[in-house]
Amino acid sequence: MQTKDVIAQLREKMGLTQEELARRTFVTRQAVSRWETGETTPNAETLKLLSKIFNVTINTLLGSPHTLICQCCGMPLDDTSVSREPDGGFNEEYCKWCYTDGKFVYTDLNQLMDFLVGHMANEQWSGEQVRAFLGEQLPKLKHWSRENSPDE
Repeated sequence: MQTKDVIAQLREKMGLTQEELARRTFVTRQAVSRWETGETTPNAETLKLLSKIFNVTINTLLGSPHTLICQCCGMPLDDTSVSREPDGGFNEEYCKWCYTDGKFVYTDLNQLMDFLVGHMANEQWSGEQVRAFLGEQLPKLKHWSRENSPDE
């Protein structure tokens, strides 16, 4: 779905007129109309505001152009699992289980791996297999690769 369709659909779902959305986003009704016809796209600040108004991520507003994954645990992200900053804004890099209230839940990689192994191991994948897989994949994610970076 394109941005123009997403904005129109979300506005209608909330029962807002173009005029009401314009007032909430500090633009003209004509600007909202141009977004919904695809003539223009909201700027970055307006996208942040629309994200708060509609309670969706900017990725969703842009038509979900990227598949997002948590940069701590690797879980796929959507509007229901993405984390939030203390001010209520979305943080599209982490899931709500790894990052909450502006803080990371898991302080080291082994702590996260212990949790994940306990939930992922099953008849097809033993705990050792899950741990080996996670040991290969998790260090590639932004949160853990940054921890190992000599610059930080």
